[in-house]
Amino acid sequence: MSARSLMVPDDTDSFGDADNTVARLASLPGLNTASGMAVDAAGAAAVGKLLPVVPELADVLPHRGLRRGSTVSVIGSRLLVLSLLVEATARGSWAAVVGMPDLGVVAAAELGVEESRLALVPAPGAELVPAVAALLDGLDLVVVGRGVNGRTARQLSARARHRGAVLISAGAWPGVDVELRCEEGRWSGLGTSGHGYLSEREVTVHGSGRGAAVRPAAVRLLLPGAAGRIARSGATDAEPMLEAG
Repeated sequence: MSARSLMVPDDTDSFGDADNTVARLASLPGLNTASGMAVDAAGAAAVGKLLPVVPELADVLPHRGLRRGSTVSVIGSRLLVLSLLVEATARGSWAAVVGMPDLGVVAAAELGVEESRLALVPAPGAELVPAVAALLDGLDLVVVGRGVNGRTARQLSARARHRGAVLISAGAWPGVDVELRCEEGRWSGLGTSGHGYLSEREVTVHGSGRGAAVRPAAVRLLLPGAAGRIARSGATDAEPMLEAG
């Protein structure tokens, strides 16, 4: 696969060292210009703009997309995490996944993620925080595979907000702007005799957000669908989240 695997330098041992790490990461082809944003005020100016998502996820997100500068947590489904990257990477955005050593790149590609625009930091160890901070400076979406403590989480969310990136946590994260929670559903594909192959799983994705501007929503989806990608379920979707006027 063509997803890039990044090695984080050993001397990045604190949050503050992230700025020094940017230059090293930027030496990799494509990373320094992938998002089309500078590391300074241009990133801040991008806050509020949206990165697109597949139509199946639009109704469960308050702005029908991923708002630049926001932090999103996804609980209960790695496929849902990857599905958030599909449309943005297909349209030219770059994404990185940090701290998920068992991530299936083949599975990501089958879901529709453009793997040539996907950077991987599979096992950063103690360097997870500076790696995430550095990647937020240059990429559009950064996925974090494990949680960090509250103070550091707030620092990383603030960095994403300032740079105009989207920080996605594969798990709970304090003070998130949007939380997506995947409720386990049933698999289908086996015949009446109990033989065959599991082909699709129906799940319910619950979305919620901070403040009075957002109200909870739920959609029923196939994750994966019969074609291996996210798809709409035949069930009726719940009322989507609305932005207060």
